[in-house]
Amino acid sequence: MIILQALLMLLRAFEPAAAARADARIFAGKGSGERASFLLVLREQADVSGAARIENRIERRRFVYESLRAQAQVTQAPLLERLAREGIRFRSHYLVNMIEVEADRGLAAELAGRSDVSRLAANLPAPLALPAPFETEIMAAAAALEALPVASAEPNIERVRAPELWSRGFTGEGMVVGIADTGFEWDHPALKSHYRGWNGSGVSHDHNWHDAVHDAASGNSCGSDAPAPCDDDSHGTAISGLAVGGDGDGNRIGVAPGARFIGCRNMDHGNGTPARYTECFEWLLAPTDSIGDDPRPDLAADVINNSWSCPPIEGCTDPNVLETVVENVRAAGIAIVVAAGNGGNQCFRISEAPSIYEASLTIGATDLDDHIAGFSSLGPVTIDGSDRLKPDLVAPGVTVRSSTLGGGYIPNFSGTSAAAPHVSGAIALLWSAVPQLAGRVDDTEEILELSAAPRTLAVNCGDYSGTTVPNPVFGWGRLDVEAAYERAVRPAPILPAPRAGTRVVPPRS
Repeated sequence: MIILQALLMLLRAFEPAAAARADARIFAGKGSGERASFLLVLREQADVSGAARIENRIERRRFVYESLRAQAQVTQAPLLERLAREGIRFRSHYLVNMIEVEADRGLAAELAGRSDVSRLAANLPAPLALPAPFETEIMAAAAALEALPVASAEPNIERVRAPELWSRGFTGEGMVVGIADTGFEWDHPALKSHYRGWNGSGVSHDHNWHDAVHDAASGNSCGSDAPAPCDDDSHGTAISGLAVGGDGDGNRIGVAPGARFIGCRNMDHGNGTPARYTECFEWLLAPTDSIGDDPRPDLAADVINNSWSCPPIEGCTDPNVLETVVENVRAAGIAIVVAAGNGGNQCFRISEAPSIYEASLTIGATDLDDHIAGFSSLGPVTIDGSDRLKPDLVAPGVTVRSSTLGGGYIPNFSGTSAAAPHVSGAIALLWSAVPQLAGRVDDTEEILELSAAPRTLAVNCGDYSGTTVPNPVFGWGRLDVEAAYERAVRPAPILPAPRAGTRVVPPRS
């Protein structure tokens, strides 16, 4: 009987249908018997379309969370029992109904052959892509910084007109920005008072911090499962500063200094995986305490900033996994802001998850004169033979000043990574100023697009011209949060407009 079972398992390993469901890159470079991490995606996925009919945004979050969790618990139970019986390492996920598994080829083939399994996707590390320096842009921006009076807001913050809303009495109060990045230095002078875990006299990291890095590489300064906020790279600290930072003493570096922030580390010294990215999205939708208990959708982030990318060549071999994640989080009324990428000014360079998704608000970078940054990736996005126009917006991202490790400030932070948190902060600012707009992501995106400062460039990308608006260079234009506020409070109804993320054109010849 034992021999027969072994033969059946061996035959199953070569079953064509099962093999077709497993990404060949999972075990690339692995020897016989070696284990690899992969994502076991189940066939049944929850339908959360009903969330759109729920007016109360807290109840909408709860509905999405509970619907997804219930579906995962019921459908994953047989698989989890099977894996536990074998002593296999695994982690259950629910934003996508899937299980992160570490197993050998034989078990992977068996799992791929199951009728309740849709596919096995790779879970490879994806390094954080930063732009190469562009000397002309950096020198010009540095000169602008030198001329800046200490008491003023940074010129990039002025450029998106955040101070105009501050002067109206709106700074982001009541809103929460989620930072999914390399972590952050929570007690930095520009961040401490903005961290939701700090109450003015004490700190609690429950529901305010999560570390999705459970197997950090040797020598990582934060280690694995850091119990308190930690940044092993400085990237996340700078991102946090641009969204909400400011020390009240001349360092006005963030767009929404009245908002609070929480965060999840999804990269091990810059290296993320689809599973880590998913885990952070899940935690930001329903933050837990420090031991992973007491999930609270009512404490979710209102907007999640994502200044990272996961291209197929470096990890996201199945982009549909993270697309479902982003779509389900957006269904909960949470805005997803994403950096466009630093692939340079060439057409069709926006090609990586999550910047390619319609549900993502994809942000390119400009300098302080509204010129496109030399590193900022251009669109459109090519999907299944058709094109989707991206980016959606642009914001300052060349040599901007922000917070860095050790309580200091970096004067030359550049990248679409730097542009994205301007928009995350702007959404927090806008929702604070216009509470009836909070959680209405579609309406908010439309307002931001129609109120952006239009920019054009004589560059054609496929069927799209850079001289019309929107275009594949600047999208709808440079962020202008004051103009967005004025549009949002207009007594006249907002008329629908063509959406940058939904326009599809025929395949290029």
